[in-house]
Amino acid sequence: MDNLTHSLAGAALAATGLRRTTPLATATLVLAANAPDVDAFVYLFGDSYDGLAFRRGWTHGPIAMAVLPFVVAAVILGWDRWVRRRRRPDAPPARPWPVVLLALLGGLTHPALDWMNTYGIRLLMPFDRRWFYGDALFIIDPWVWLLLGATVFLAGAWSVRARIRWVVLAALATTLVVATPIPVAAKLTWSAGLAAILTARRRIGPPRSELAARIGQWGTVVATLYILLMVGSDRAARRHVLDAARDAGIGPVEAVMVAPLPADPFGGEVVIRTPDAYHTGDFRWFRNPQVQFGAAPLRSAPADDPVVRAAAQIDAVRDFLVWSRFPFYEVTELSDGWRVLIGDARYARDERVGGLAGLVVLLDRELREITE
Repeated sequence: MDNLTHSLAGAALAATGLRRTTPLATATLVLAANAPDVDAFVYLFGDSYDGLAFRRGWTHGPIAMAVLPFVVAAVILGWDRWVRRRRRPDAPPARPWPVVLLALLGGLTHPALDWMNTYGIRLLMPFDRRWFYGDALFIIDPWVWLLLGATVFLAGAWSVRARIRWVVLAALATTLVVATPIPVAAKLTWSAGLAAILTARRRIGPPRSELAARIGQWGTVVATLYILLMVGSDRAARRHVLDAARDAGIGPVEAVMVAPLPADPFGGEVVIRTPDAYHTGDFRWFRNPQVQFGAAPLRSAPADDPVVRAAAQIDAVRDFLVWSRFPFYEVTELSDGWRVLIGDARYARDERVGGLAGLVVLLDRELREITE
């Protein structure tokens, strides 16, 4: 998920009453909830395909979950000692073991949320390189923003500085929601949700600590229930898709994905892998028929084709294939060699070249890469 979601998850946990366990508890939870994304720094030293091959691996696996809490705790305790208490000598110190335990809790929310989308996560790295996919939430889900944001907002302070921060955050999030090509109903729901949250805040006023904790607890529960509902919805949608594939004579089915749509919890994009093709379509809960397949399957050159094997040895292609879930290959013969498109059926509806959609390489007659 995006880092705003991770940050709000940490802040919502703090709002349940955990922020009273030690000074800097909220900062610890928010920092720990984002810490596994330290692997994004790989983009500073390589291209986007280096990032695809490395991201959501080492820093999201069990070793990182054991080590990162102590790294986060060291940062928090160092800040507390060398900055915070130098500025405020009378401030109570952060307590080491509560900070470590909060960092562990915040860190565990990160792989749990990252598993929810179709991008994938290698939960067992470095012991197992397999990718795991929840397929339940779009990588940016405004309803998670709204639920977690409401929890933190309603349970939080109401100082002038806090109001300014929330106004800025709400404006930026609303700009993104309005500018994104999502259903108009979703944009109206977002606006109505913001209005309802603001009205609730005015009625509640600055909450006392016990009321704030109850708001944090109930808000976190509601957000968790929404996420679990989306997980269950995806599993049910997969069963419908498998039934529709059987009725359409598609099979044998090796894998199926119902990818969530942005800001739309009632449908998804379908990919079915069979031994010789990918079958794509879409799913809608409130439509008859619920599943509609595309006119033609997406076929791929065999992975053991000599031209494909040569292309797969190129660094960028090898990195892309580490990450790819539904790889396919299109080979076109040219006068002086071959053009090879390597893509992923998850993004076959998008532009077929560039970034997550895939890449193109050119090979000469000797199956060597043409770089100019």
